[in-house]
Amino acid sequence: MHTSGSPARPTWRKALQGSRRGKALLVPAALAALALLAGCDTTPTVNPAGVAPGWDRQMDALLPTDVLLLGEQHDATEHQRLQRDTVQRLAARGLLAAVVMEMAERGHGTAGLLASATPDQVRAALQWNDAAWPWQAYGPVVMAAVAAGVPVLGGNLPRSAMRAAMQETRWDAHLPAAALQRQYTALREGHCGLLPESQIAPMARIQIARDASMAQTAQGALQRGKTVVLIAGAGHVHRSMGVPTHWPASVRAQVVVARAGAAAPVPAPGDADAVLDTAAAPARDACAELRQQWQARPAAQPAAGARP
Repeated sequence: MHTSGSPARPTWRKALQGSRRGKALLVPAALAALALLAGCDTTPTVNPAGVAPGWDRQMDALLPTDVLLLGEQHDATEHQRLQRDTVQRLAARGLLAAVVMEMAERGHGTAGLLASATPDQVRAALQWNDAAWPWQAYGPVVMAAVAAGVPVLGGNLPRSAMRAAMQETRWDAHLPAAALQRQYTALREGHCGLLPESQIAPMARIQIARDASMAQTAQGALQRGKTVVLIAGAGHVHRSMGVPTHWPASVRAQVVVARAGAAAPVPAPGDADAVLDTAAAPARDACAELRQQWQARPAAQPAAGARP
């Protein structure tokens, strides 16, 4: 779920350091593994080449909606192109209310900037962490919204709130027991079996708190007759355990999950309204990377979670 995709994408350094970096504190890329637990899915699928041909028609079928959640695999460039295409299409039709991104912290945004703002001005307004989230990948979608006069809002839980969230046991009761156990399992599998069991519950609390932060940001940007686009790792958008669990029933939401390659996790039935299949991302052994990162981590440093 969040996936970035599978257990294969953890970046384990970044404890308590903002966004992809800060989120890494105890934030699972593991959630991507959520989908591994899913069986067959009857969700409609688009098979794009390039920027998902036919996505405009697919998107029309999902509208009108208050929030359109786009779940990505973070290293799949086609997914970011799809996001830019979606933003441009909605903005051109006067239907885009705002863009909320996991890639920036809540409290930062471009609402005060002109449509002619430069990339440097936009990055400063969002407090963009390029080391964590390459601007080369996400800049185009951000600038497409800014150029259309639409605000881009950071949605991620601020790093300053992460340690406290780890201790907030109220999050343990947010999800139904079965969904919470699925998330625990995803954390174990997403960290290649290396994560101490004592860290499973705290990491799940961070994940749930991050979803709540994104949900609150999106809900605050709602406009009648328009759509908020929320961009996050695929696991964050799953209907049964992600951002949608933090909204009242009055918020209409459509969930779209992009999958990079046939081996990418498939959302569980009901977790997505549409699945977009794109080309596979370059192969990598993320578990080997994770082991190396752990070995290099100072013994006194608190363990951090991989990003979703």
